[in-house]
Amino acid sequence: MNFNFTPNQSQKDPLVEYGRNLIDEAIKNKLDPVIGRDEEIRRIIRILSRKTKNNPILVGEPGVGKTAIVEGLAQKIANGEVPENLKDKELYEIDLPSMIAGASYQGQFEERMKSLMKKVKDSNGNIIIFIDEFHTLVGMGKNSDGGMDAAQIIKPMLARGEMHLIGATTLDEHRKYIESDAALERRMQKIAVHEPSLDDTISILRGLKDRLETFHGVTIKDDALISAAKLSTRYISDRFLPDKAIDLIDEAAAGIQTEMNSMPEELEKAKQIIGRLTMEKTALSKETGESIQNRLSKIDIELKEQQKEYDTLFKKWHDEKSAVNSVKDLKEELNKANAELNRFRVEGKFEKASEIMYSRIPELKQKLEEAKAGNKSNSNTLIKEVVTESEIAQIVSKWTGIPLTSLLESQKEKLLKLRESLQETVKGQDEALELVTDAILRSKANINDPNKPIGSFIFMGMTGVGKTEVARTLAKNLFDTEKAMVRLDMSEYMEKHAVSRLIGSPPGYVGYGEGGQLTEAVRQRLYSIVLFDEIEKAHPDVLNILLQILDDGQVTDSKGKLINFKNTIIIMTTNLGSEELMNKKKIKPKEILIKYLRPEFINRIDEIIPFNSLDKTVIKQIVSLELAKLTKRVKEQKIELTFTKKAVEAIANNSYDPLFGARPIKRYIKKHLESLIAKQIISSKILPKNNYQIDYKLKTFIITDIKKIMS
Repeated sequence: MNFNFTPNQSQKDPLVEYGRNLIDEAIKNKLDPVIGRDEEIRRIIRILSRKTKNNPILVGEPGVGKTAIVEGLAQKIANGEVPENLKDKELYEIDLPSMIAGASYQGQFEERMKSLMKKVKDSNGNIIIFIDEFHTLVGMGKNSDGGMDAAQIIKPMLARGEMHLIGATTLDEHRKYIESDAALERRMQKIAVHEPSLDDTISILRGLKDRLETFHGVTIKDDALISAAKLSTRYISDRFLPDKAIDLIDEAAAGIQTEMNSMPEELEKAKQIIGRLTMEKTALSKETGESIQNRLSKIDIELKEQQKEYDTLFKKWHDEKSAVNSVKDLKEELNKANAELNRFRVEGKFEKASEIMYSRIPELKQKLEEAKAGNKSNSNTLIKEVVTESEIAQIVSKWTGIPLTSLLESQKEKLLKLRESLQETVKGQDEALELVTDAILRSKANINDPNKPIGSFIFMGMTGVGKTEVARTLAKNLFDTEKAMVRLDMSEYMEKHAVSRLIGSPPGYVGYGEGGQLTEAVRQRLYSIVLFDEIEKAHPDVLNILLQILDDGQVTDSKGKLINFKNTIIIMTTNLGSEELMNKKKIKPKEILIKYLRPEFINRIDEIIPFNSLDKTVIKQIVSLELAKLTKRVKEQKIELTFTKKAVEAIANNSYDPLFGARPIKRYIKKHLESLIAKQIISSKILPKNNYQIDYKLKTFIITDIKKIMS
């Protein structure tokens, strides 16, 4: 008696069970068109035509179009645009996860692999298999008992040329898994797949345009395609063309489709008004009185008007939706007709093919043109069905946080008044503010160099004159929050090895994989202000990292990822030359810096801005600012404070020190005023809902209730 304890394997064709027929999908017109990859497809055809080692492997970065190249080959085979030796071949994409799924018994996975290989071998080279993520073969199916992995099983057939296999993997995974197995590597013929150029990407997008329009039921403008290619190249640096550009178009089209399927804003407003009036009518109908009846009659009139408007808008919206859907349906019918045309050509049914080609397709095209013309003739439509460059800019802004949408009038006004709003907070540094705001305006107008940061500045001056305050105020005005400023205190980077804290620790060191303080902060917020405080305290080797950032607007972190600094404002502060600047000696700031910083570093800075020392007039303005902040804090407790001129002058005179700038003002106010106010609040001498005046008499501050002064 023969007992078989292994479960019965499925009698299905392994190619059908674990793969998909790409030729069949190409005939049915289910694959997207492939543009600009003829050279790579020709190379695959040459390698497949070899006697041995006829197994190409496509190697390239994620998103450059490796899988699309194989789909392009399938389309060429389906259309008969290949040499005789490849005509009538079958091309299957194998799904490796489904092959290993459920293989719970020893040898079950190997059995599935062998049945697939037998099927391929028995076809005498008529079947080509494609494995995406080819590196997953290495180690797949291997267990702790020393079983063979999938790569070891297929090696003999690959060497003998009995299996036609196309693989696809990324550069990193090819290096890590394939190159480490020399026997597997030499059996596969490497084809490098490079990122397409900007022009090629635009051509690819134009080729995919019809498919995306049909799927989403929208119209995609050509300027949207160009914008997607250009903006993705400039602002999305961690991904590759054409994938990132296609994703932009797809998401923008999906956004328009979602809006089309939602109720328009005008219709929503009309519906809300009807609901509000109906509720009011229901509430008033329970009451009596002449005024109530008058109001009810007015409500009835309003309801009729609103209902009429709502019905008109609803009909218009419904008609527009029907028109858009009819265009979408006609496009789908046209695609089906083209798919049938391909199928009949392949099957040799030329009579049916000619009927579709010369009768059905022209008829559908004419209907489609008429439907499109009807939609264009309608003005003031409720439905927006067009994807333009402004939608693409919105998506890029959402992905990166960089404001790219066209500026509203209010935003333009805000930018033009940026200098004035900065001057309200930062006193006595008009030249510095002018240079910084000019750099931002150049960026907003899109005329700055796209391969460098928005601006790079060195702020020189003594302590307390407002160098860090300018950066902080700028962040608040541009981004509405000071958190948009990445601040690095360079006194923490005085050692040579501290450079690893900026860009991340190298492999083998503690902290590898966590990322650098600078690179991670900028990667998460691409549009920000980066402040290097007290730059002269950093080790010279740490500053070398900044050379690449200032020159190319990018830096590579410890993981090998490129971090984009092209949308940042780089500000460095230093106390160098404080004495010379304070004494107003005739010495150029660059001459002071050259003693401490390398010439190649200084040469990459856009502007070196000397900060003025603060005179008595500026100090009084700063005192008024600080007192305004104190008044605002106290006002939260419903206490009003006012300060006399004597009090302001006393604070300015007593706290002013040319060596320390404005910082002593805060300390003086905290020590002499805040402490005094706090004691009087706690002792109930200062009460809420009262106004108090603070004066300076006999070398002391006096707080008086204004009611007593008035009386």
